[in-house]
Amino acid sequence: MTSTLGEPSRSVRSWKLLPAGLIALCAVLLFAVGNDVAGYASLAAGVVAAALIDRELLRDLSLIAGGLLIISIVPLHADLSLQHMALMGTALTLAVLLPWLISRFVYRERIIRFPVNTGRPWPLVAKLYLVGIIGLAYLILPFYLINTGVYHNWPDASDPVIFVRLFLGVNAVGIWDELFFICTSFALLRRHFPDWTANTLQAVMFTSFLWEIGYQTWGPLMTFPFALLQGYTFKLTKSLSYVVSVHLIFDFVLFLALVHAHNRQWLPIFLY
Repeated sequence: MTSTLGEPSRSVRSWKLLPAGLIALCAVLLFAVGNDVAGYASLAAGVVAAALIDRELLRDLSLIAGGLLIISIVPLHADLSLQHMALMGTALTLAVLLPWLISRFVYRERIIRFPVNTGRPWPLVAKLYLVGIIGLAYLILPFYLINTGVYHNWPDASDPVIFVRLFLGVNAVGIWDELFFICTSFALLRRHFPDWTANTLQAVMFTSFLWEIGYQTWGPLMTFPFALLQGYTFKLTKSLSYVVSVHLIFDFVLFLALVHAHNRQWLPIFLY
């Protein structure tokens, strides 16, 4: 079932989509729907299906599935107690670290990489894009948070300690999103699927994770395109530092908008 060039045939690629889709579905079930039984069943079915279809697909999907399994064990809501931050931080770290360690030192591959210093300067269009992100975040986030009331999914940062923890937490999760969904999941999926398919699959998982973090109601209408753009931007730039910069700019505005939403007299720079 291979082409004359030795590449997988279209039928094989179609069959590969089944286990990959089940892994993406498990993220929806675990994080967005909150059905652990169905979510773990979907995850297990995806791994078993991959084992029946292709050994390399099994290896790569198992790394993604392992990361999803780790982060599903801990609650992902914005609890800023030190105990929860340590627990969640440990889970998120392991979800990125273990797939990288296994890929690098067990499989002897360099598929999962975190390219920070690419040696290439950012072109003007890339810098203008960062400015555009500021403008979009400024217009969208306060409207979304306040009109839907989802800002209550994050704690009030009136207390100085909570203020600092919220800032650190928002930015840490933003960096992790790029490490796991873009540098790990997207990179592994691109080995088996066209870029648009791989990007869509990672965006489904990315959006599901953000739903449990707090981006609910019509939040996916914002987070899904953002996840797609992050994958596409990484494909173009091959730069972790750039996609992280995009995400942190967005999250900085998110942080300011959250502070404003809880305390309207603070930061009267927003339109809402």
